[in-house]
Amino acid sequence: MDKRADRIYLCLAHMSDTGAEQKYVQEAFDTNWVVPLGPNVNGFEKDLEDFVGQSKRVVALSSGTAAVHLGLLACGVGPGDEVLVQSFTFCASSHPITYLGATPVFIDSEKDTWNMDPELLEEAIKDRIAKTGKKPKAIVPVALYGMPYKIDRIMEIANRYEIPVVEDAAEGFGSKFNGQVIGTFGNYGVLSFNGNKIITTSGGGALITADDESWREIMMYATQYRESYPYYQHEKIGFNYRMSNICAGIGRGQMTVVEDHIAHHKKVQKLYEELLSDVKGITVHSQPATGEYDSNYWLCTITLDPDMKVKGQENAYRQVVTGAVGGAAGVIHAAKSTHTDCEPNANVEAMRMGLDALNIEGRPLWKPMHKQPVYKDAPAYVNGVSEALFKVGMCLPAGPYVKEEEVRYICEAIKSLIEE
Repeated sequence: MDKRADRIYLCLAHMSDTGAEQKYVQEAFDTNWVVPLGPNVNGFEKDLEDFVGQSKRVVALSSGTAAVHLGLLACGVGPGDEVLVQSFTFCASSHPITYLGATPVFIDSEKDTWNMDPELLEEAIKDRIAKTGKKPKAIVPVALYGMPYKIDRIMEIANRYEIPVVEDAAEGFGSKFNGQVIGTFGNYGVLSFNGNKIITTSGGGALITADDESWREIMMYATQYRESYPYYQHEKIGFNYRMSNICAGIGRGQMTVVEDHIAHHKKVQKLYEELLSDVKGITVHSQPATGEYDSNYWLCTITLDPDMKVKGQENAYRQVVTGAVGGAAGVIHAAKSTHTDCEPNANVEAMRMGLDALNIEGRPLWKPMHKQPVYKDAPAYVNGVSEALFKVGMCLPAGPYVKEEEVRYICEAIKSLIEE
């Protein structure tokens, strides 16, 4: 199969065709609002509030990680506390727990959505109370690759034990459960507008809050907790987490195409399902067909049967990696060895390498946090689901730049890499 001249990336945001982003950014320059506040920030927050509904208030922030941090802080998380967090996720879900001096307690996934297992969650709550004499301080479920979690069951457990919930919907902007936007069920909801998300502000995030009082407190923490005096008075430690007026201008333009972006991701998912349905050994992960779930399919994912043979499989993990897959900026360490104690199967790595040679970006699934060296001493309640999925799964390109003919090219590439 011939290599494409242009590379197909996993997920890149797309600017609106109307140039709305440039309009709002230019207004910021014209009016000299080149600061972390201003009309675009206020307008973007209002757009987000209208989008998520449920009479929620939203604070625009510098990143989704900042939103997790402030959500946990607002729940009272501090040194010596424990927070129950999904293990199958990106590190931004758990790192802010450690910022606050608390300990993450990792919860494994269930097979339907790949998200937090409610049964393990309740088991962990009971066990932590028995072991520590106190309840965990918060619960952090994650919308993995945009897939809604079993929020009805998670909220039922959280409410029964009176533990606040910070929904990490960073990957799930616009995903719904029973028609309600995720991120609006718990005490707080986290959104991300990184350059690879459904919409982008180039970098940035937001925290969904329940009411005016919680919104005001988050706003205080996001702006160095400056009191209302004619000079700088600080009575609590705050943070410099507000979104800039420039970034918010991009966000306002992006909100004009958010529904188009979500529809595109769903279309790409449907194409993968159709084009790979007859490929033996390949399974496209889809939302449960029970009717409650409405995923934005931020990323489309597949699993490879462990017995499948992929061309070049014998060369998998032969060479030490000197940078990050995906070219993450600033990553300069060379890997210490070719293997770790938890890694994708050789056929998954061979498929990634084969696609890469054809100018197609594919990546492994998130490595479970309970298998990360930095969290080797953290408590974890596991059932083997996330580790098993990590070994056999990978992500495929799904962003607004990925055209129908490119999805067809990707699927043909996958087929061409499978040994007969």
